[in-house]
Amino acid sequence: MSSSTSQGVVDRVQHFVSENKRTLIIGTAAIVVAIGGVAYLASTSRSSQGDAEKGERKKDKKKSSKKRKTVKDQDGPILEERSPKVAEEETEELKLTAEQIAQMSTEERSKAAASLKAKGNQAYQQRKFSTAIDLYTRAIEVTPKPEPVFFSNRAACYVNISPPQHEKVIEDCDEALKLDSNYVKALNRRATALEALEQFEGALRDYTAATILDKFQNESAAQSVERVLKKLSSKKATDILSTRVQRLPSHTFVSAYFGAFRSRSLPVLPENLSTGDNTLILSLQALTAGDYIHSLSLVNEAIEQGISWNEGKAEALNLRGTYKFLMTDVVGAKEDFLASIDLQPSLTQTWVKIASVYMEQGDPKKAFECFEEAIKHNADDPDIYYHRGQVLFIMNEFTEAAQNYTKSTELDDQFVFSHIQLAVAQYKAGNLVNSMATFRRTLKAFPGRSEPQNYYGELLLDQQRFQDAVEKFDRAIELENSKPPPINALPQVNKGLALYQWKQDIGAAERCCQEALRIDPECEAAVATLAQLSLQQGKIDVAMDMFERQADLARSEPELMNALTYQFATAAQVEFMKNYPAMAGQLNQMARNMM
Repeated sequence: MSSSTSQGVVDRVQHFVSENKRTLIIGTAAIVVAIGGVAYLASTSRSSQGDAEKGERKKDKKKSSKKRKTVKDQDGPILEERSPKVAEEETEELKLTAEQIAQMSTEERSKAAASLKAKGNQAYQQRKFSTAIDLYTRAIEVTPKPEPVFFSNRAACYVNISPPQHEKVIEDCDEALKLDSNYVKALNRRATALEALEQFEGALRDYTAATILDKFQNESAAQSVERVLKKLSSKKATDILSTRVQRLPSHTFVSAYFGAFRSRSLPVLPENLSTGDNTLILSLQALTAGDYIHSLSLVNEAIEQGISWNEGKAEALNLRGTYKFLMTDVVGAKEDFLASIDLQPSLTQTWVKIASVYMEQGDPKKAFECFEEAIKHNADDPDIYYHRGQVLFIMNEFTEAAQNYTKSTELDDQFVFSHIQLAVAQYKAGNLVNSMATFRRTLKAFPGRSEPQNYYGELLLDQQRFQDAVEKFDRAIELENSKPPPINALPQVNKGLALYQWKQDIGAAERCCQEALRIDPECEAAVATLAQLSLQQGKIDVAMDMFERQADLARSEPELMNALTYQFATAAQVEFMKNYPAMAGQLNQMARNMM
């Protein structure tokens, strides 16, 4: 929800990449330039840049009738005239047989083909698409040397007939591209047809190629890449989430979530413990030890075995609901939380967690109602105000969030995250002096905790005080290494990101992220950062592996879509380089021109 989770680091990685699109690709290998092209540059195109096809469209609009504007051809006018214009002459209107064509000279066939093409263009302008298709077909049959424009123009007709015949558009564009692989209009037309058929990977391949061949100057093509990437990522994310086996996210993420609640004593046990009661206690002990997978298994067993007293049942449902929430089973989590409240309405932590469910479902009003219910039962529970502050923080209500964090610290000043989040909220609200003062007090009050060092370093990094930030991250790493496992891997990722931004030291940044993954093999922030660093070094295979891992680790649909977007964009551009190896030198030149 804020910088207190690994997702905050992932967000900052993506933000840095977004803000430094051009800097990141300059001077890198040609393959990286290609990969950076769409992923980093698609959104930087300017309408003022040269666009030959836009110029054609503007000229064409002046000459066209109102009906002409409704032709469903995104690539501009049909009259491409890739060969010299041929004067209009009378041509045999009947179809020529194969025998008749064979008897014609090469010159006669070329002349007939040019005339048929011209008549096809005229029919297209008059919106007589079926007639135009017939004329282009005859031109293809008679010409001694097929031209790509014949197939592309006929494809434009198939787009505009009702209903559009997208399969035939693809077939004709295939033929045109066999004759001229650099034919941008054919690429765009085939991409449009593939997109209409929801063959998004093929559409992305073609739009990507068209964008690069147009040297990133075509705003429409760049927007098409982004649009199809979104469709493809959304579709794939839905497919993945519908079949994915539910599992806990990384240890770092789960630790951050449970760490956001103050420790509580075990519930008072009944005199005669049942098997389920004992299993519940084992689950809570595993939770305290950070053995989340074992804790999850045990709490499920405890509920199945039966728990003998209501307070214990409420605790078990609270814990199982929490695990469901972490595994994105929001509906199941809500059911467990509500059942827990029915058994023990005074369990304020459950009210707080139900509030999180409502926020996940986009209902902040209900979330705040849950906080009010929790306050009715125990107005002195500091967790209520801390988590209400978190919700306000998400809503960018930083001043009100700070007030809630302050209330939380007044009730219990020994919970480090209330102090940290207060400082972060003050910073977000523009109160830099107060924020830094709060952080300094927190560092003094919690000298043995790594978190204040780590998150203070994040604020220093945001101010581009790189050396000071690295010093804080180093101290956080030192404190983490001095304590028993589990160790928080985030300071390593933060240090790597700081070294990259400060010194462009990719090697050092990469080593930091690799160490983070040694500590926590499922650290999302380390995987996301390594994916980007690998791109900059031309380690395409590594980058693709990392994007796949990032998608596998993604907890929510937005996180999954983000990872898939980079994965598909990279794959499409790698395919471009395989299909257009001669473009490497030109891409390097384009990169130099963008400096």
